[in-house]
Amino acid sequence: MNVLDAISTRRNIKQFKADPIDHDSLLSWLQAASHAPNHRMSEPWEVLVVGPQTRMKLNHKTNFGDAPVVLTVLSSPGKTPLERDENVMAVSSFIENFLLAAHEAGVGTGISSFGVSAQIREILEVPEGYDVVAMIPVGYPASVPAVKPRTPIAAKIRYLS
Repeated sequence: MNVLDAISTRRNIKQFKADPIDHDSLLSWLQAASHAPNHRMSEPWEVLVVGPQTRMKLNHKTNFGDAPVVLTVLSSPGKTPLERDENVMAVSSFIENFLLAAHEAGVGTGISSFGVSAQIREILEVPEGYDVVAMIPVGYPASVPAVKPRTPIAAKIRYLS
């Protein structure tokens, strides 16, 4: 699968099969994700692998679609508001790289903002000042949603003089 196909065919998966995810494969996708652009090589991402006890405490309404793996991706704090924004942007690129690497291997992912509340942050033991950028269920898709229509990109481009 080439990168354009991976980008255009990746979907947010809502329900997963119980088949396990190979740990070495997971690590290889995370390693590939770490090649995301980031300012001054700050590598501001931190990944939490959510274990079964923590997952039970989270009490997510769908249990993350019964995905065999759930990750939480954090962004380290910045010394300034600009640096915090730069960190979140770099972590977002890291996440997209991970989603595409998993998809290329036939593994589905979702993306959720479930981890932003104070109660969930406490359960996840998120350090003070860190942002929870996403929670990502990972597994083989039980089904793949159909493509949703997108606004033509020409409608989103402005040319400046």
